[in-house]
Amino acid sequence: MKAEAVFDFLKKLSRNNNREWFEKNKGKYLEIKEMFDAFAVELFEQIVMFDESIATQDPKKLTFRIYRDVRFSKDKTPYKTHMSAAYSSVGKGLGKPGYYIQIEPGNKSFIGIGQYMPDAENLSRIRQEIDYNGDNLKKAFKEKSFKKYYDAFWDGDALKTSPKGYPKDHPHAEWLKLKSFIITHEFSDADVLSKTFLKNIAAAAKAGKPLNDFLNEALA
Repeated sequence: MKAEAVFDFLKKLSRNNNREWFEKNKGKYLEIKEMFDAFAVELFEQIVMFDESIATQDPKKLTFRIYRDVRFSKDKTPYKTHMSAAYSSVGKGLGKPGYYIQIEPGNKSFIGIGQYMPDAENLSRIRQEIDYNGDNLKKAFKEKSFKKYYDAFWDGDALKTSPKGYPKDHPHAEWLKLKSFIITHEFSDADVLSKTFLKNIAAAAKAGKPLNDFLNEALA
């Protein structure tokens, strides 16, 4: 992936986020989309070597559209200013734990691993698994390879108190409060521009796989 060209287009799009500009530059967008799509396939080939759960998916169908859904948003800008893809046993859907990557200039690129906003039934299953086997997940957080990239769950939508049925002094109370089970690692623009970026983001995905293993066990 020619990350510099991708960044250049996304920066210009950020300054000109309107349909007229986009249509005039549609050819350039298709060029950088092709670059990112190829990178997404390469990353798929890296991830599938250590996580066979995604093997049945078509790697060419795992990237997201650049067009924003503005129907229920106060922000009416029509285009995303990033490129993204997701990998799981159900493709790029949110139904299963997986890996999400986002490429965006301004040091905003990152990888996210885990399960975003599971439905009520699956949330209950995950909390039960944390209740029963949270110590196993705690061990994963202490692994050297894991700690190199991740230190804590994203807690942006966590409850303020323990959910019903769990004591406030539960040893894993902070995890039980979560409504999403996501870990993230950010990449600077220099990281993305590096020739070793594919290798590095694949390593970050592999390091975070124990979380997906734990979540998949809970949802089995």
